[in-house]
Amino acid sequence: MATIYKGNILFTKTQHQFEIIENGYIVVEDGKVVQVYTTLPTAYQHAELIDYSGKLIIPGMNDMHVHAPQFRNLGIAMDMELLPWLQNYTFPEEMKYADVNYADKMYRRFIKSIWKVGTTRTVAFGTVHKQSTAHLMKLMHAAGLGGMIGKVNMNRNCPDGLCETVEDAIADAQELIDVWDKEDNLVRPILTPRFIPSCTPEMLKALGDFAMSNNLKVQSHLSENKGEIAWVKELEPESTCYGDAYNRYNLFGQTPTLMAHCCYTEGEELELMNKNQVFVVHCPTSNCNLGSGKSPIRNFLDKNIPVALGSDVSGGHDLSIFKVMVYAIQVSKLWYANSDKKMPFLTLPEVFYMATKSGGSFFGKVGSFEPGYEFDALVIDDTELNHDNYTLLERLERFIYIGDDRQIEHRYVRGKRIDEPTFENV
Repeated sequence: MATIYKGNILFTKTQHQFEIIENGYIVVEDGKVVQVYTTLPTAYQHAELIDYSGKLIIPGMNDMHVHAPQFRNLGIAMDMELLPWLQNYTFPEEMKYADVNYADKMYRRFIKSIWKVGTTRTVAFGTVHKQSTAHLMKLMHAAGLGGMIGKVNMNRNCPDGLCETVEDAIADAQELIDVWDKEDNLVRPILTPRFIPSCTPEMLKALGDFAMSNNLKVQSHLSENKGEIAWVKELEPESTCYGDAYNRYNLFGQTPTLMAHCCYTEGEELELMNKNQVFVVHCPTSNCNLGSGKSPIRNFLDKNIPVALGSDVSGGHDLSIFKVMVYAIQVSKLWYANSDKKMPFLTLPEVFYMATKSGGSFFGKVGSFEPGYEFDALVIDDTELNHDNYTLLERLERFIYIGDDRQIEHRYVRGKRIDEPTFENV
């Protein structure tokens, strides 16, 4: 049975322009878009109609890089660079997740917060703790939000409380995919070596072999900080670049792969990402807060390397992907100014595409209102921001820049309306 959603519809089929249908109709069946119409065909005139006339209907936001256990540290320790920030704030907080009760309390707050800001799907780092990571997956599922959740792998250069054996890492990964890795699962596992400095060659090889044999997706960090890059060169002297260190262990696009940051990716690393179609996850707030640098996103787009957006909480200070869009544009304008206007800055359709269809493609057909796409959507009531004579695109831009969760009236995932999570039966 079809359900019809009426409203002002905006989405991006490509990164170059918006599709805009004023007072249009989205026909949804079995949680998927059938078609978008300017006039409703007579065949659907007796179907259920949900009328959001005058409001904006846009795809849901995809946060492709966030550290769920760092939620408590949101907005603190922003005067440190990456490596001391990890040692002094991040690792001590993550060690607390050995206690599942603590994890339950904090992960409930985290999930309610991502729901609030309009994030409908998330790719998140957990911690090394299997039970707490599995609990995060259970809470996400109960909330009705989509996600890929990674149990972090580390066996060197970390506190004893966050260190695991290679054997335990593989056994835990197998247990999680046995329960969660099914095609129809809204929440699924993703293999998560934290980064090269935290994993021995034995760990990296075992994880790469496991990813290949189980066709499991991978997420990690790449070229975030100059000190980190130099450290990787010491630890993996046979590798020609940071990306090659992952590639040698089959962790760089051999299965679908997300790499966050990429602030200093160029030359051979850029070409390797292009060849393997490794996703860049752009985290501009974190890159600024930790003094890491600014990622040259235009270079990736010019190479047709897929780019998505991440809040990277708690390196990033804001869970809203709408605000990440704004920061992405602003950082690109620094590139523009500093390149004597030779590197074009990012446009609104480009960053919106990153947040929706590009990031969503990592989950499948997600992030657009084209036929066959899963109906992940936000209904925006921008009445208090809207003035006479704004176009629909100007209304959307204004909401992205100065709006907040108060204008998000409803959220949908796979065609189901998702109200504020109560975590019933968890």
